Amino acid sequence: MAGVRALGLLSRLTVRQRYTLFSDASRRNFSVTSSLMARTHVNYEIKGDVAVIRINDPTSKVNTLSVHMQKEMTEIMDEIWANNAITSAVLISSKPGCFIAGADINMIQACKSTEEVTNLSQEGQKMFEKIEKSPKPVIAAINGSCLGGGLELAIACQYRVATKNKKTVLGTPEVLLGLLPGAGGTQRLPKMIGLPGAFDMMLTGRNIRSDKAKKMGLVHQLVDTLGPGLKSPEERTIEYLEEIAVDCARGIVNKKIPLAKEKSMMQKIQDYIMSYPFVRNQIYSTVQKKVMKQTKGLYPAPLKIIECVKAGMEQGLDAGYLAESQNFGKLAMTSESRALIGLYHGQVACKKNRFGVPKKDVKTLAILGAGLMGAGIAQVSVDKGINTILKDTTLEGLNRGQQQVYKGLNDKTKKKSITSFERDSTLSSLTGQLDYSGFQKADMVIEAVFEDIAIKHKVLKEVEAVTSPECIFASNTSALPIKDIAAASTRPEKVVGMHYFSPVDKMQLLEIITTDKTSKDTTASAVAVGLKQGKIIIVVGDGPGFYTTRCLAPMLAEAVRVLQEGVDPKKLDSLTTGFGFPVGAATLADEVGIDVAAHVAEDLGKAFGSRFGGGDPELLKTMVEKGFKGRKSGKGCYLYQPGLKHKDVNPELEEILELYKMTPNPAVSSDSDVQYRLVSRFVNEAVLCLQEGILANPVEGDIGAVFGLGFPPCLGGPFRFVDTFGADKLVEKMRRFEEVYGNQFTPCPLLLDHAKDPSKKFHK
Repeated sequence: MAGVRALGLLSRLTVRQRYTLFSDASRRNFSVTSSLMARTHVNYEIKGDVAVIRINDPTSKVNTLSVHMQKEMTEIMDEIWANNAITSAVLISSKPGCFIAGADINMIQACKSTEEVTNLSQEGQKMFEKIEKSPKPVIAAINGSCLGGGLELAIACQYRVATKNKKTVLGTPEVLLGLLPGAGGTQRLPKMIGLPGAFDMMLTGRNIRSDKAKKMGLVHQLVDTLGPGLKSPEERTIEYLEEIAVDCARGIVNKKIPLAKEKSMMQKIQDYIMSYPFVRNQIYSTVQKKVMKQTKGLYPAPLKIIECVKAGMEQGLDAGYLAESQNFGKLAMTSESRALIGLYHGQVACKKNRFGVPKKDVKTLAILGAGLMGAGIAQVSVDKGINTILKDTTLEGLNRGQQQVYKGLNDKTKKKSITSFERDSTLSSLTGQLDYSGFQKADMVIEAVFEDIAIKHKVLKEVEAVTSPECIFASNTSALPIKDIAAASTRPEKVVGMHYFSPVDKMQLLEIITTDKTSKDTTASAVAVGLKQGKIIIVVGDGPGFYTTRCLAPMLAEAVRVLQEGVDPKKLDSLTTGFGFPVGAATLADEVGIDVAAHVAEDLGKAFGSRFGGGDPELLKTMVEKGFKGRKSGKGCYLYQPGLKHKDVNPELEEILELYKMTPNPAVSSDSDVQYRLVSRFVNEAVLCLQEGILANPVEGDIGAVFGLGFPPCLGGPFRFVDTFGADKLVEKMRRFEEVYGNQFTPCPLLLDHAKDPSKKFHK
C-alpha cells in the first residue's frame, strides 16, 4: 500500500514488588508495599545467582518503553551489575501475550523539537549498548509481541528464548509510523541476520513468528507453550519460559551453552560475498529503487533506514548510531509521521465499541447471497468461530460461495498460518442452504443481495417472517439509504447498515450505518460482530452513499471527466498514485466495477444533483453495454488476463472515449491541477459529511477514507490533510476550478470556516 501496509496493535493491575535481602549466605524474598520504595513498571527477584527482571506496565494492556520504564530498568541493571552475588539476568514480561510492544508513542509525540527526539534515541542507544556489553549475560525470555523498541532491547541481550506461540511475534513496525528503529536496531539487525533480512524486516514492518525468527538467527531457543493446569495456560507458559531462561543463564555462565554459534558453510559464503563493498552497494541501490517504486518518494522513513544501515556498515558503528539518532529525530517531526501516528491512534479508537456491551451475543449469523461479498462476509465470520448460515437462491451460486470460503481458508493452510485440521474445523461452522431453515435461531441476518430496493424489501420481509423479534437485519448496501430499506420493516429499530469492502477478507474497514430509528443495542451488536470479525469500524449516519461511497463518487466522476479530456487511463493512474493513493483512479473504477460505478453515479446524481456531476455518466453506461464491467468481466479501462499482473489499456475504450471527448481547459489541466481536482472533491465531500452529522468525528472520517478507499496514508486522511496542507490553500485551488466547472468545486461552509481562521484544526 504505497510503502505502507495496513497498520494496528496496542486493567489496571496491583503490582507487588519483590526484593532480595542478603544475610551472609542466606537469602530470602519479601514483598514491599511502601509507595516510596516500590517500583511500578519493572521489578526483580534473585533466584540463586540469577536476577529475574519482570516487566509489567500497570497502566496499559501492553508494555511500552516509556521514560518511566527506562528509568526503572536502568536503576535495576545498575543494582544487578553492582551485586557480586548475581552472575546473570533474565528479562521477562509478566503480562500475558506481550513482551514489549515498542516505544511509548506518546513520549515521542510530547517532544517539541528534533533535538528532543534525537536525545531520546541516544538515551535508548546508550542503555541498550550497556546491556549488550554487560559483563553478566542478559537473557531475553520472549512471550507475545516483541516489537520495535522491545525487539531492539531483546537483540541487545546476549541470548534470546521465545515461546512457540502464534502470539509470539518479533518485528520492527516503526516504518508504519513514519519512523525508524531508533535504539540501535538499524545497526544490530544487519549484523545479526544479514543485510537482505534486516532490510526486509525494517522496510516492511512485518511480524516474524518465533519459529521463523529462530531460523533467521533472531532467537536462539524455542520453548513449547503449556496447556491448562492449576493455573491458566498463559501463567504456566510464562513460569515455564522463566524456568528455561534461568537454566540458560546458568548454562551460559558455566560455559555449557555457547553464545557464538558455529556458522554453516552457506553463512560463511554469504559473509565472504558481503565483504566486498561493490556487493553491498548493489544491495543498497536495489533496495532504494524498490522503495522509490513502491512509495514514489512520499514516505521519507524507508530512505532514512537505508541511509542509517549504510552509514553503520560503511563508516563504522559510531557513524551508524549518530545517523540513526539524528534521522529518528528528523522523522518524528515530519508531517508523514504525524499522519501515520494519527492513523495508528485512530485504529485503536475504532477497535473499541463506544456503544457498550450488547444485551445478547450474536452466536448464529445468517447471510443472504453467496456472491463475492456474501461469501467474503461468511469467511471472516467462520474464521472467528461464529456459526454461519450462507443462503443463496441457486445451487450453482451457493457452491461457488462455499468454494470461495474454502479457498480463502485453504490459502492460509498453504502459507502454514493454520493446519488442515484447523481449516476443516473452521469450515464446520458454515452451513450452506437454499431455504430459510434454521433462521429461527439466527441472532443477526446480513443481506448481500443485488443493489435493488425492491429485492432488498422482498428479502427483509421474508427474513422477518422466519426469525425471532430480537433478530437484527443488516444490509450490506453500498449506497442505498438504510431508512429506505427499513421502510418495509415491522421492527425498524432492528435494521442497520453493515457496509463491507471488497475483498472482505483483506479490506480492514467496516462502515456501520444507523438511522434515527436504529436502537443503540442494535448498533452495539453490529459493532461487536464487526470487531469479532477483526474489522476496524466507523459508525456513520444514514443518507445516500453514507460516508465512503459519498466521498468516492465525486472523485470518480472527476476521473471520468479527466478521461474525457484526453488523459489516458495509465496517465490517470500515475497521477493518482503519484499523489499517494495505493491504487490509481482508473484501476479503482475497474476494481469497484464499472457497472457498480454507473449505478452509484446515477443514484447519487439524483440525490445530490449537479454538484455530483463531472464526466458524462453515459460513458460508463456505454462501457457496461459493451460488457466492459472491469476486472470481473476481464475488460474495463484495462484488459485482464488470469495469472498476469501486467495489464494493457483496453483498445476498445479509446473508441468510446472518442465519442464522449471533451476539450480540456489549459488553465486547470496541468498534472498538479488534475491531482487537486480529484483530491479536492473527495476532501470537500468528507468535510461536508462532518458538517451534516453523517460523521461523528474527524478521526472516523480519516480512518474510513484511508482503510476503506485508499486515501493516501502519508497524508493521514482528508481531515488531517486539510490541517497540514491548509484549508485556505485548498479553498484557493477550488475557487480556481469552480470558475471553470461550477458548483462541483464550491467549498462547503465548514471548509470555508477553517480557511478564514487558520487556528481552527480538525485534529488538536
